[in-house]
Amino acid sequence: RYVNGHAKKHYEDAQIPMTNHKKTEKQEKVQHTVCMDCSSYSTYCYRCDDFVVNDTKLGLVQKVREHLQNLENSAFTSDRHRKRKLLENSSLNSKLLKVNGSTTALCATGLRNLGNTCFMNAILQSLSNIQQFCCYFKELPAVELRNGKTAGRRTYHTRSQGDNNVSLVEEFRKTLCALWQGNQTAFSPESLFYVVWKIMPNFRGYQQQDAHEFMRYLLDHLHLELQGGFNGVSRSVILQENSGLSASNKCCINGASTVVTAIFGGILQNEVNCLICGTESRKFDPFLDLSLDIPSQFRNKRTKNQENGPMCTLRDCLRSFTDLEELDETELYMCHKCKKKQKSTKKFWIQKLPKVLCLHLKRFHWTAYLRNKVDTYVEFPLRGLDMKCYLLEPENSGPESCLYDLAAVVVHHGSGVGSGHYTAYATHDGRWFHFNDSTVTLTDEETVVKAKAYILFYVERQAKSGSDKL
Repeated sequence: RYVNGHAKKHYEDAQIPMTNHKKTEKQEKVQHTVCMDCSSYSTYCYRCDDFVVNDTKLGLVQKVREHLQNLENSAFTSDRHRKRKLLENSSLNSKLLKVNGSTTALCATGLRNLGNTCFMNAILQSLSNIQQFCCYFKELPAVELRNGKTAGRRTYHTRSQGDNNVSLVEEFRKTLCALWQGNQTAFSPESLFYVVWKIMPNFRGYQQQDAHEFMRYLLDHLHLELQGGFNGVSRSVILQENSGLSASNKCCINGASTVVTAIFGGILQNEVNCLICGTESRKFDPFLDLSLDIPSQFRNKRTKNQENGPMCTLRDCLRSFTDLEELDETELYMCHKCKKKQKSTKKFWIQKLPKVLCLHLKRFHWTAYLRNKVDTYVEFPLRGLDMKCYLLEPENSGPESCLYDLAAVVVHHGSGVGSGHYTAYATHDGRWFHFNDSTVTLTDEETVVKAKAYILFYVERQAKSGSDKL
C-alpha cells in the first residue's frame, strides 16, 4: 500500500529464504515479519531487528527492485528534460522572487515524506536554518562508509555491513548539505531515516511520532557520536576551528562538550526551600531546551481573536516556568536538616543562556484515558525576546546577550500526538519560508506570528538593532 507517496509491503506469516540474514537452525522454520521499502529497495526484518536482503526462490523481489529502479531512472530522465526546458523558457520566472527590486532564485529544498515522517522533516528544516549549527556539520570532512566494489552504487542495508558503518553525524551532514542547494525537486532523507531506525528503536516503523521527542533523541545521539574522533582528528579541535566557539561558551552534558552543547546548551539553577525549617538546596542542571507549560487559565482559549479573557503570551509561559511554586504532596522534598520529606517550594533561575534558545510548549497532556492537545494560541515575538529578567545574575550579562530573534518554529496541525501533521516556518537570508514536507513556499511575518507554535528556536542576537522587547 502507499502512504504519503511511500510504497511499502508487509509480508505476514511468510517463510522466505533469507540472503545475508542472520539465522539459526531453529529460525529457518520461524515465520518472519518484514517490511519492504520500495523507495530504497531494502527490507527491514522486525524479528531480527535489522535491514536484510530478502528474495524468493524465483527472485521475484529482485525483479520488483529492478522494475522500480527502471521507473526511478525514467522519472529522473524525464524530470531532467523538464528542467532543461524550464531553464530555456522564460516561464522559469515563476521560481524567481523579487526582493528589494532584484530577482533572486527560490533555492529552498523540501524533504520527501517517507511515510508519516513529517515530524523528522520539520525538525531537520528548522535545524538547517540555524546557521552556526548547520555550518559546523556542513564543514565536516566527508566519511566514505562504503568503498571498493560498492563505491558509487546503490547498496542495501544488511547485517553483514556491521554497526561500524552506521554514522548519524555523516547522514545528518549529507542531509544538511542537500538542502539550500537550489534544487527544485525534494530531497529524500531515507539514508538518515534508516540510521535513525538503527540507533533509535523508538522511531522504527511508519507511525506518527512526536517532533520534540525526536529532536531531543537526535541532538543527544549527535552529541554522543561527536564526542568520539573523526578521521583521527579530535572533534574538540574541529569544534574550535570550524565553529569559532570558545571554551567559555560550552556547556557539558553527559561528558565532553560538542557543537550540540556549545549551541543549545544552557544551565538552570533549581532552588528548593523547606517550608518547615527554611533550609535551601541549590542544584545546577544543564539543558538543551526548556519545556514550558501553557498556564491553565489560558487552556480553554481556541483562537487568537477570541475576546473572552486575556491572550496567552510566551512571557506567560516563561513566567509560569520560573515563578515560585509550592510542591504538592506527591513531590515532597527530602530535607537533610529535618531528616524527612517536607513541604517545600521550588524556583528555577537561568544561570547561563544558550546561543540558541529552544522553547518547547507542552501542548500534549495525559488524562486518565488519553492524551489531549492544548490548542491555545500563544503569542510570541519574532524579534527581541528579552530573557534578562529570568537570569540568576542579570547584572553580569551584556546589553545584547539576553535578546533573541526567532529563527524557526515547528507547528503541529491536528488534535493528537499520534496523528496530525507537522510543518515548520524558518527564516533564511531575511525571508520566511514554510516547509511542508516536499513543498516549500515563501511566506510573510504576519503568517508566521499567527501559527500555533509547538517548538520555537530563538537565536542570540549578535549585533545591535532597534526592535521591541517582549
